[in-house]
Amino acid sequence: MATGVPIEFDSVTKRFGDIEAVSELSFSVEPGKVTGFLGPNGAGKTTTLRMLLGLVQPTSGTATIGGSRYAELENPLATVGSALEAASFTPGRTARNHLRVYAQAARLDASLVPAALEKVGLADYADRRVAGYSLGMRQRLGLAFALLGDPGVLVLDEPINGLDPEGIKWIRTFLRELAAEGRTILVSSHLLSEVQQSVDEVVIIAKGRLVHRGDLADLDPAGNQQVVVDSPDREALEAALKAAQLTYTELRGGFLVSGAEAAEVGHVAFAAGVEVSALHKQKSGLEETFLHLVGEGGSL
Repeated sequence: MATGVPIEFDSVTKRFGDIEAVSELSFSVEPGKVTGFLGPNGAGKTTTLRMLLGLVQPTSGTATIGGSRYAELENPLATVGSALEAASFTPGRTARNHLRVYAQAARLDASLVPAALEKVGLADYADRRVAGYSLGMRQRLGLAFALLGDPGVLVLDEPINGLDPEGIKWIRTFLRELAAEGRTILVSSHLLSEVQQSVDEVVIIAKGRLVHRGDLADLDPAGNQQVVVDSPDREALEAALKAAQLTYTELRGGFLVSGAEAAEVGHVAFAAGVEVSALHKQKSGLEETFLHLVGEGGSL
C-alpha cells in the first residue's frame, strides 16, 4: 500500500478566454483525512481537479502531488488514483477488460485487476459489459480504476452521484477506511449533505474562489439540532414541550424545538396524547452557512 502525500494548490488560476474559471486558489490536502471539495455546479471544482491531474494547464500557479506536478510523477497510477467521469468507459468492454487495458498501459501487474474489482463490490459483475451497468455500478468501476495501482492519493469527482442509499453508506465507510490507512482523499461534491458524514475537513469554493477551509464544525459552531413540530391543539403541545423541559420557540406554524431529535419530540407529544400535524428536522445551521458562503438561497 502506497503512503499518502500532501496535495498542494498554490495561487492556481485558470482562464478560458475572458472567463476566469478559477482565481488565485490556494489550499492543501493532508494524508490521513477525507477532505471534501465543495461548491455549487459551475464553481470551478472539476477544472481545479483537472489542473491537478495534468488534464488542463493552469494559466498561473501550481498544483502538485507530493511536491511534483502530475506529469512529473514516475508512476502516476501508483501515486494518485482519480475518477472524474462515471461514463468514460468503452461500452462493449467488460469491467475486467477495461481495467486490464489500463493496467497494461500503466505497466501494472494484471493480478491487481481482480483485487480492485473486489474492493468496490464488482467481482460478481467483472465479465458483464459496461453498457449494461447502472450509473451506480459505473461509479464503482471508476473507483476500481482509481484504486488499480493501490495509490496513496485518491481524487474523486462527485463519487456518490448515482448511488443508491446502500451504495452511499458503503462509499462513506470505504473512504473513511482508506483515510485511516494513511491515504490522502480529496472528494468533490456540490451537495454538503452528500459528504458531511464522511469528511474530516472541507474546502469550499464559489465562482472559482476559496470561501472557506477548515473543519465542518467551524461552519456550525453551535451544532444545534432543531425540529419543527405542530399540532391542531397547540396549547396542549406547548404544555407537553414545557413539561419535558425542551427548549422551544413559537412559530407562525407551530414550534421550533432546539437541542432535540425529531424522534424525541414526537415521543413527547405521543406520551402526552397530543396529535401531531407536522414534525420535521429544520435545516441545520451548517447547511445555512454553506448556502450563505456559496451565495445560494435554495435548500439542499
